[in-house]
Amino acid sequence: MALLFEKGSKIVCIGDSITDFERARPLGEGLFGGIGKSYVGIVDGLLRATDPSLHLRFINMGIGGNTVRDLDARWQTDVLDLKPDYVTVLIGINDVWRQFDTPEITEGHVYPQEYRETLSRLVKETLPTVKGMVLMTPYMMEPNRNDPMRARMDEYGAMVKEIAEENHLPCIDLQAAFDEYFQEYHPASINWDRIHPNVAGHCVIARALLNGIGFQWR
Repeated sequence: MALLFEKGSKIVCIGDSITDFERARPLGEGLFGGIGKSYVGIVDGLLRATDPSLHLRFINMGIGGNTVRDLDARWQTDVLDLKPDYVTVLIGINDVWRQFDTPEITEGHVYPQEYRETLSRLVKETLPTVKGMVLMTPYMMEPNRNDPMRARMDEYGAMVKEIAEENHLPCIDLQAAFDEYFQEYHPASINWDRIHPNVAGHCVIARALLNGIGFQWR
């Protein structure tokens, strides 16, 4: 499998705080750590180090706290107007989380139908303008599949897989990647709230993403 991203490509990575992680504003790129400290920077760094001739341009457009509803509101300015060649999307964690940490504030909840319909529409609207997209499933660092929030997160992850399959896109199963990691480590070793990863956790995400786009480890 060849690397998905072609030489000289611009890749916009959009999502919530997991993508954001202290990236620069308005665009997450440039000097002095502008790309942030998330998996985006790790992927960018590995690709630069292993094949400098690619000259890929990664732009981190994550914003902490975002749901797919927020992505919809800023999609034109933060994705389409940037004219990317490729787009990676990681969204859904807050869509689920708000249903559990603020159960009474229902106006902030994004339920399954809205989530699926919005993400599907954004993908279909974007595909004619780009060379490709990569979807990543939301996850929860909770091995117990019977935990109510983990079970709901799996439901949203399944919708991402369906949308990717419908549009013939790569889908990165981040929940599966973390479940594999937890065969050896307790979740507390890489996060403090079952959501926000430390460096090792971001490396788990980066590794899964790179595997899914045809990166050749050597």
